[in-house]
Amino acid sequence: MIQEKEMSFIDHLEELRWHIIRCSIAIIAAATFAFLGKSFLFDKLIFGPTKTDFFTYDLLCNASALIGYDSFCNTSFDFEVQSRTMAGQFSAHIWTSITFGFIIAFPYVLYEFWKFISPGLYSNERKHSRGFITTSSILFFIGILFGYYVICPLSINFLGTYSVADQVHNDFDLNSYIGLVRASVLASGFIFELPIIIYFLTKVGLVTPEFLRRNRKYALVIVLIVAAIITPPDVASQIIVAIPVIILYQVSILISKIVIKKQKRKT
Repeated sequence: MIQEKEMSFIDHLEELRWHIIRCSIAIIAAATFAFLGKSFLFDKLIFGPTKTDFFTYDLLCNASALIGYDSFCNTSFDFEVQSRTMAGQFSAHIWTSITFGFIIAFPYVLYEFWKFISPGLYSNERKHSRGFITTSSILFFIGILFGYYVICPLSINFLGTYSVADQVHNDFDLNSYIGLVRASVLASGFIFELPIIIYFLTKVGLVTPEFLRRNRKYALVIVLIVAAIITPPDVASQIIVAIPVIILYQVSILISKIVIKKQKRKT
C-alpha cells in the first residue's frame, strides 16, 4: 500500500481553494438554469404559496381541524408584493437564482466537502462516503420540501392576513417576501441534517445515547422554541412544525446507539 504524501498547510489551503472553486462553478451553473427559467421560478415556486389554491392549505385545514382549530381554512390574501428600488427586481432575480442553484448543487457541494476531509480519515471510514452524501442530500431535500410546503404557507397565511387596524393595508417589499421564503426553506433543510450531525458527534465521542435520552426534556423545550421562532405565533402551526423535529431527535438517539454498538464491537 502506497503511503499518501503528507501535505503542508499551504498545500491544504490550495486544495481547499480548488474545492471551493468547483463548488462555486456547480452552484453558478445551476443558478444560470434557474435564472433562465424566471417564469417557473417566481410564478410557480416563489409566489406559489400566495395562491389560495395552493394544495397545502387544504391539508393544513384538515390537520388543524383534528386538534380543534380552523386557522388555515377559507384562506384568502389581500396583499401586494412591491419592489421599491430601481434594481430591486433584478437583484431579487439574481439572489433567488443563486439560492436555488445552491439547493440543486447541494449533493455536489457535499461531495467536494467529503473529498477535502476524506484524506484525514481511515480507509474503512472512507467506504461510507457514498452513504453519507446520499443520506445527507435526501434529508436536506426533505427539509427543503417541508419548509416550502409547510412552514412557508404557515408564515404567509398568518403574516399576510394579520392586521392591526382596518386603515392599514399590507403591501410587502419584494426582498422581505423572498427573504421569508428563503429563510423558511433553508432553515428547514439544515434542521433536517440533525441525524447526520448527531452521527458525527457520536463518532468523536461528544454525544452518547444516554446523554440524548437524559436531556430529552430540554431538547423538547428547544424544539418548541425553534418552532415558535420559524413559525407564526399560532399553536397549531408550532405543533405541526415540532412533530417532525421531535421524530428526527428520536431517530438521532437510535443512530447514536448504533454507532456506539459498532465502536464497542470493534474494541
